[in-house]
Amino acid sequence: MSTVARSSSRFSSPARSRGKPGWVVRWLLPALLLGGIVGSGLMLVYQIQQYRIQFQVLEKARRERDQLDVVWGRLLIEQQTFGAISQISNRAVLGLRMYSPPPQQVIRLEPQPVMQSELQP
Repeated sequence: MSTVARSSSRFSSPARSRGKPGWVVRWLLPALLLGGIVGSGLMLVYQIQQYRIQFQVLEKARRERDQLDVVWGRLLIEQQTFGAISQISNRAVLGLRMYSPPPQQVIRLEPQPVMQSELQP
C-alpha cells in the first residue's frame, strides 16, 4: 500500500505540494490584470493630452500661415503696381515720345490771392 500512496503523491500537481496552492490565481493574476487596465487607461489619457497639445500647435501654425498668405497677397499687389508704373513709363517714352522735362523747362503756376470784393456780387 505504501507504493500506491507514493505513486499517487508523485502525480499530484506541484502547486499543491508547495503549501499555498492558489495564491497566483487568486492574487497575482488579478493584480497584474488590474495594473494593465490602469496602465492602459493612464496611457490613453496621456495620448489624448498629447493630441490636444499638438492640435493647438497645428492650429497656431495654420493661423500664422493665413496671416502670411495675406501679407504675401499684399506684396504681390504692390509688386504688380510697381511693375505697371515702370511699364507705363516705358510705353510713354518709347511709343508716345514723352519725357520728363529738365528743371529749366518746368514752369510753376501759383494761385493768386482772391480779394473779398471779388467774391461778393
